[in-house]
Amino acid sequence: GAAAGAGASLALACDLRIASRNASIGLTFTRIGLHPDWGGAYFLPRLIGSALAAELVFTGGMINAKRAERLGLFNRVVPPDDLAATVSGLAGQVAGGPPEVIAAAKQTLRRSLAADLDEILEMEAEAQLEAFRSPAFAEGVQAFLEKRAPRFGR
Repeated sequence: GAAAGAGASLALACDLRIASRNASIGLTFTRIGLHPDWGGAYFLPRLIGSALAAELVFTGGMINAKRAERLGLFNRVVPPDDLAATVSGLAGQVAGGPPEVIAAAKQTLRRSLAADLDEILEMEAEAQLEAFRSPAFAEGVQAFLEKRAPRFGR
């Protein structure tokens, strides 16, 4: 379906966005005389750049799933019948990973939007050192040696 206005802003705040090929998205606020809110004006230019963000906000237009995927607003676009299974599969992959490492990686990715390279290299080095010392790394190596899937935090 459609994610418009605040629904679109909420979707843009998500780390991952999977959509049906029937989906559409748009910051439609200006079409009814409103200013973007719910973080849409923050997330949209970070995802697609300021010029395209300006076009979408100023016109208040909706874009289809194919274009949204090309622009980087949707990670994946799938047939409607595959949506639930695709979302479940991706969520399972993320949930099956090492939570502390994923949380640290998310923090570094977010910080990279406002930091310089030296700061990010330092964040990466610190996070990697913590990861080397973690039970998750030990489990990951053991699972690799035993040719099995790792069982993080279980």
